[in-house]
Amino acid sequence: MSEKYKVRDSQQLYFVSFATVNWIDVFTRRLYNDIFVASLRYCQQHKGLELYAWCLMTNHAHLIISSEAENLSGILRDLKRHTAKEVLRAIEENAQESRREWMLWLFERA
Repeated sequence: MSEKYKVRDSQQLYFVSFATVNWIDVFTRRLYNDIFVASLRYCQQHKGLELYAWCLMTNHAHLIISSEAENLSGILRDLKRHTAKEVLRAIEENAQESRREWMLWLFERA
């Protein structure tokens, strides 16, 4: 990984962006948005994430964050991993999701 993308001091403010696999428009449904928001709240309440601003788009997110208590890189890793697992599970279980087969097919090949 490039040196310019590493967290050097968790207490400093960082502008972080990350995208879905293949820039798939996952966050077009309220259900999936709620999963992302719940993951953010969990990290704030239990992992020491300081969240100053955030913006969730249909296929990516922007955050302005820091952390007094923990390793910010670890918090981001856990946030992304947990959110991805929960969104995948929600897509698999959502019979109303018209794009379910297509999205799962793309995720499997990523």
